[in-house]
Amino acid sequence: MATFIGYNTINQYRNYTLTDFDLIKRDLLNALNIRQGESLMRPLNGTGVWNFIFEPQSPETIRAIETEIQRVVGKDPRLQVNSLAVYSQENGVLVELQVETVAGVGVDTLIIQFDQESQFATYV
Repeated sequence: MATFIGYNTINQYRNYTLTDFDLIKRDLLNALNIRQGESLMRPLNGTGVWNFIFEPQSPETIRAIETEIQRVVGKDPRLQVNSLAVYSQENGVLVELQVETVAGVGVDTLIIQFDQESQFATYV
């Protein structure tokens, strides 16, 4: 089993080191907070989910969000999606995502809120 080690300063005050599944979840949330095309010289980096947040939440929009979440998670070789559900919310979209690490570190259900007002994705 591999050990993943990385650093995070968001909401961390002393210990900046993250390992294993905590690091993977932080990396996923970082990828979901980058709008596609914002990264210099990397136009495919980030996500296009933010383009759908302000659209009417029709079945086609929900499918587009699911496809985009699958694409972003698929770019991380440490993760695979077990299940995915998208729910319309008053101020955005709620994504319920069950992911499993390929290295066998863990399985977890992540609930991610894409908020229109703050323009950030956060874990609920």
